[in-house]
Amino acid sequence: MTSEPPGGRPDMSPETRPAKRPETRPETRPDVRSETRASDAEREQVAERLREALAEGRLNMVEFEERLEATFKARTHGELVPLVRDLPEPGTLLTPGAAVAASGATSGAAVSERGADGGWADRVGQGPATSKGAFAFWSGFRRRGRWTVGRMFTAAVFQAGGEIDLREASFEGREVVIRCFALMGGVHVTVPHDLDVEVRGFGIMGGFGEAGDVRSEVAPGAPRVVITGFALMGGVGVERKLRESEKRRLKEERKRLKLEKKADREERRDE
Repeated sequence: MTSEPPGGRPDMSPETRPAKRPETRPETRPDVRSETRASDAEREQVAERLREALAEGRLNMVEFEERLEATFKARTHGELVPLVRDLPEPGTLLTPGAAVAASGATSGAAVSERGADGGWADRVGQGPATSKGAFAFWSGFRRRGRWTVGRMFTAAVFQAGGEIDLREASFEGREVVIRCFALMGGVHVTVPHDLDVEVRGFGIMGGFGEAGDVRSEVAPGAPRVVITGFALMGGVGVERKLRESEKRRLKEERKRLKLEKKADREERRDE
């Protein structure tokens, strides 16, 4: 007979105690989503994030091209995620429908943000001019890259040449007048496609005008630039060109299309 302790339950020897149930751990499942096939919309979502990272300076061109190529070759989510894992706020990969909707919302927000000022708000009237004139005699001058054009800019060359590039420039005011005088020399003015430009100068035994008929709509908020003056036995030319960022984007789009076609061919071949 077993003795009953004060608590009322009999003591149990190790032999008579019930066996302890083994601990059950939740079954670990493989990440099924990482093996899910990626859609075109999801690949484009990752590509857009890479473009933003390139524009922000988080990726250099070599890294960007490598990741972009891997993006359009990726077949599963598991291949896409590492490409944006080290970038801030990469978001989560969406289902095809949601990815398209998010892409449209992002694009719409960007267009809406640019719609009011056309991207010119931070480039007009934000600071004093860094240059209000340039002169060259038997030599040359160059104004290009990031610089601030004065409300009145005067350029004069005598048996010399000058270059004025407004594609990356800022402007002291909303209205800018650039006066160009070329005597047996030349001044070349390069402007972006979305800038409001009017050419009023004239040439004597020379030329003064805008090259070609390539024009695009003026961006909202773009400054107005009047180019005037004269050329005597010389020339003043105005030419519209793409910005370097726009050239990179076009190059990237061409490469993207090429990679998509290559990926389609490989997928059809595997099937």
